[in-house]
Amino acid sequence: MNKHLFKLFFELLNLPSIKISFRDSNEKSIENYITTYKLFTKKHRLKIIRNKVIGVSIIDLNNFNNYNEYYKSINGKNSAAYYSRKAKKRDYNFLEIDRNNYIENIYEINTSKEIRQGRKMSSKYQNKTKKYINKNNYKYFGIVKGEENLVSYCNIGFFGEFAVVNSLLGHSNHLNNGVMYYMMVEFHKIMIEEYKDIGYRYIMYDTFYGGSVGLRKFKTKLGYSPYNVKWVWDV
Repeated sequence: MNKHLFKLFFELLNLPSIKISFRDSNEKSIENYITTYKLFTKKHRLKIIRNKVIGVSIIDLNNFNNYNEYYKSINGKNSAAYYSRKAKKRDYNFLEIDRNNYIENIYEINTSKEIRQGRKMSSKYQNKTKKYINKNNYKYFGIVKGEENLVSYCNIGFFGEFAVVNSLLGHSNHLNNGVMYYMMVEFHKIMIEEYKDIGYRYIMYDTFYGGSVGLRKFKTKLGYSPYNVKWVWDV
């Protein structure tokens, strides 16, 4: 094992550990819960660990009494807050969306960049979806330019104690204008101001080490940290 891998292995072993529960009172969402729980806890391709257990990218909402505290923690020079303000000044707006009203825009976003985070976009993004089926425990957010064109979208799953960033994509022509940071900062504001009081404690954004260095910096600027997670089925 080379020095880099040894250092990473030691770092992973010593990450803080947390327990996160799947909770739900809506029977209509149970299939989504089961699918997600199985995905998170199935064996990783490395066989010795579970899929979403080691180095999971998490924001612990308990660290913030209110949104202002969170915003201060991500503010500063070239920060997530800075780029979020940049997008707002350029006439971008955040809103909850019905994806079926933006089918053309979503297809344009998906196909605007062939390589993302050093990887070629999967084939599922190359085909235009004719109709989106909304999941009961999901919300869908977007960034529009002015009042019309959708330039970024995000799909968020809600699982009782935590929310999951499922998909986050932006049009290549707008990425330098801070739209991705704007999207996430506004979503985090909703989580802190609306969902924390009803029992949501965490936001998960995949794993911390699985993506590119650029994606890791993006998550760090937004306040995500790596944790080792024990997923608990409590539905």
